[in-house]
Amino acid sequence: MKRTTLAGGLVLLLLTIMVAVSSCTVATDDADKKKNVALIVKMKHGDYWNTVKMAAEVAAKEFDVNLNFYAPDYEEDILGQVELIKQAIQDGTDAIVLAPSDPMALETAAQPRVGKSIPVIIIDSEMESAKAKSFIGTDQYDSGLKAGERLAQLVGESGKVAILSYVTKAGNAEHREKGLLEALRRHPGITIVAKEYTASDKQLASDLTSQLITEHPDLDGIAALNATLSLGAAEEIDRRGLAGSVRIVAIDSPSEVLSYIQEGVIQATITQQPFTMGYLGVKHAVDSLRGVQVPARVDTGTKVIDLENMFWSENQKLLFPFVK
Repeated sequence: MKRTTLAGGLVLLLLTIMVAVSSCTVATDDADKKKNVALIVKMKHGDYWNTVKMAAEVAAKEFDVNLNFYAPDYEEDILGQVELIKQAIQDGTDAIVLAPSDPMALETAAQPRVGKSIPVIIIDSEMESAKAKSFIGTDQYDSGLKAGERLAQLVGESGKVAILSYVTKAGNAEHREKGLLEALRRHPGITIVAKEYTASDKQLASDLTSQLITEHPDLDGIAALNATLSLGAAEEIDRRGLAGSVRIVAIDSPSEVLSYIQEGVIQATITQQPFTMGYLGVKHAVDSLRGVQVPARVDTGTKVIDLENMFWSENQKLLFPFVK
């Protein structure tokens, strides 16, 4: 009887040890498993978003995590982006780096784990959400302010200007507009003859520029509030031979915009730093997963680029962050 009891006790002890070892092994495997970070941006094409993506890939490699990229086909597809947030969670993401198309994107996704067990870092477009640990991006009001001041310098203290924006009541566009209007308000001799919305459609921007020139043949300047609109306006100004007569101030700095600056069709652009956003977005996501506190806000800064300063070494590094 005693031998049976002793043998039973030994078997129980061995089973307990085996369970404990197995649990430790599972825990170790989970700890060693590469984390997944989802990068969710506004659209899948364009120099700006390609730079964000490439920078995020650099950071993912450096910090040894898997990066999964999600983006709708066009920037205004708010519901599409919400579905991609849900998809990333279903795919098993551990953290999210999000450039929101809409301030309510996270709330609309309605996923209770988001912001809790799944940390969220916001880039590019600021939004108020308790789910987000950090915002990394541009002060868009300041961006618009700089665009307005440069346009006023180019036009002079009196003149007629037009504004090409992209989406009504969208976060970035709205803040840029406010900054731009504040700057122009400081120059009462400048008249805003039109403000048009284009849904980031290059052809529509070009057509509207043609219409503006027809209706206002004495137009002095155009503020185009993103790169796509800048290119649409520049194409029409160039086609009509009005380079230098109708001054254009752009926002963002893809290669086509820089080419137009060299040709004198666009006079200046306000740069952002998408590389910094993509890189720090992933870095802050990884830090959050590791329990490291991240700054609540990082202003990546803006700069006015024109023909005079675009070839300065510090600006070349800003404009071409991947060129060694």
